[in-house]
Amino acid sequence: MDFGKLPEDELKQIDFTLPPDPPENKAVLKKGKGKTKFYIGCAKWGRKDWIGKLYPKGTKEKDFLSYYAKQFNSIEFNGFFYNVHSRAQVEKWVAAVPDNFIFCPKFTQSITHLRRLKNAENEVNTFLDVIEAFGKHLGPVFLMPHPQMGVKHLDTIEEFMSSLPKDIDVFLELRHEDWYTSQEGYDPALFSYLRKHKRGAVITDAAGRRDCVHMHLSKPECFIRFVGNGLHPTDYTRIDEWVQRIKVWMEEGLETCYFFMHQHEELHSPELIKYFIQQMNKHAKTRIPLPVIYTDTNNSLF
Repeated sequence: MDFGKLPEDELKQIDFTLPPDPPENKAVLKKGKGKTKFYIGCAKWGRKDWIGKLYPKGTKEKDFLSYYAKQFNSIEFNGFFYNVHSRAQVEKWVAAVPDNFIFCPKFTQSITHLRRLKNAENEVNTFLDVIEAFGKHLGPVFLMPHPQMGVKHLDTIEEFMSSLPKDIDVFLELRHEDWYTSQEGYDPALFSYLRKHKRGAVITDAAGRRDCVHMHLSKPECFIRFVGNGLHPTDYTRIDEWVQRIKVWMEEGLETCYFFMHQHEELHSPELIKYFIQQMNKHAKTRIPLPVIYTDTNNSLF
């Protein structure tokens, strides 16, 4: 993942302090039921370089998903962005995971980047038909419009989201800078729409795009995409801040937290997501199961 990537020598110059919560968050969280559920994972499971790290030595590629699903309870499924796949393939994936596991697929690029959310009825219907096969394993679906779609495309984005079935949980990720230039830090008209229609707002934390760390919650759930920098020391201090912020949200009524780990080089995602879980369990008294990280030599605990 190259979004927000910076040279390592520039990382120490970045202010990674999380922005304060907007006033609306307390009102949104107050409507939540608390007892926060956590869905935590990575963006991929098919990493051969995780053999001996996240998967036991000797694991076959066909078994990666089943081993991944023993370690985490969710996956941010970016693979759907490039390929819609088929219902038959989805059914095979579902058969490989336990009952509590969820997939969070991304809208395909044919809808978001080629059609730019217009005249895409056939593509949307195909996409919805396929993800229906996830059944109870379908988590939030996240929508990332083309990065060139800014505030002037507000009507297009709202019209598209309004056309989606109400029972599909949708979180919106925005990358055009225009969405974050208002005094509120997030376009107020779009945020009002999301709150009214109970659609989520993705928070993406990347070193080179601090504007995307907007902290706005449009419903009592958070969907955080954390982009690390290869276990740089700032990765850990940034995680520490997130733990404290999520702890506050939990106390104020947060119902669900989706937290997905990215790295520009995904090799080190398991270590950092384990650190996040350790700190949540320590500081927020959660009981999230820790993934087992193996050494490369003898599969003992890392």
